[in-house]
Amino acid sequence: MKALMSTAPGGPETLSLIEQATPSPRKGEVIVAVKAAGVNYPDTLIIKDLYQFKPPRPFAPGNEVAGVVEALGEGVTHLSVGDRVAATLAPCGGFATHAAAPAAATFPIGDMPFEEAAALVMTYGTSLHALKDRAALAEGETLLILGASGGVGSAAIELGKAIGARVVGAVSSTEKADFVKELGADEAIVYPKGDLSRDDQKALSASFKEACGKNGADVIYDAVGGPYAEPALRAIAWEGRYLVVGFPAGIPTLPLNLPLLKGCQIVGVFWGAAVQRDPKGHEANLTLLKKLVADGAIQPRVTETFPLERGAEALKKLESRSATGKLVITMP
Repeated sequence: MKALMSTAPGGPETLSLIEQATPSPRKGEVIVAVKAAGVNYPDTLIIKDLYQFKPPRPFAPGNEVAGVVEALGEGVTHLSVGDRVAATLAPCGGFATHAAAPAAATFPIGDMPFEEAAALVMTYGTSLHALKDRAALAEGETLLILGASGGVGSAAIELGKAIGARVVGAVSSTEKADFVKELGADEAIVYPKGDLSRDDQKALSASFKEACGKNGADVIYDAVGGPYAEPALRAIAWEGRYLVVGFPAGIPTLPLNLPLLKGCQIVGVFWGAAVQRDPKGHEANLTLLKKLVADGAIQPRVTETFPLERGAEALKKLESRSATGKLVITMP
């Protein structure tokens, strides 16, 4: 098998395409001949040893794949060799032609294209867990999404609309604004790039308040962090829920008088840990996601694919925050 491996801490340029033995399945595992692997922001962190999990090297990043079951481990009864499946890995190993996946985290995908199936579990799983389990977003509420054109952000738009919320997407360019409107956002805001002065932050907060209405945003989905967090928090509604999803723009420092004055909650979203701690809840969410796909309420937006040997380019594009929708690596 071939795998794009991290052999030392560093950026995407440190990854190497390596040939190695195809693994054999252990008890409770399946071997998946990978056809597509989703690219996610944590992949850019895990190769730098900046993620919550630090796997021993060498390892291949990537924790969501789609492909064909090639071998079954002891005790696996709900899958068969030849099944078309998607799987989540724990927490890496996806950027390879073959992957050992926990059978409990592997499920049939029917005739769904491999690229779309590889773009479903982590981004939509994260966003569904955030909006449903952590924020209890309700029909008729207003949802403000920072980083709305990215993988988890675009998933949050579709899921927010499926729930019946009014969705405001915040992005960093007019092209991305057009993209989120195409996804179904009711309104799009373009925020400035780079460091923001206090005046810039006040102006941005005013834009958020105007777009969200006089009551503010009932739920804020923050997948950006940095200097954008405080302006967004100032636009939250009374008893609103502020979801901490990620911080590619930096870990923000928030004035804690704002949650007091707004009567709001700041809620952490750690999907990977939630999957491990509540596997039944994760299974229920997967069932709901598959239903939403079948009903046409959501559709993974794969905007660009990269062959395995160019996988580092996909990570660089994600790291630079220039990507829209979902990036996927395809195998030979």
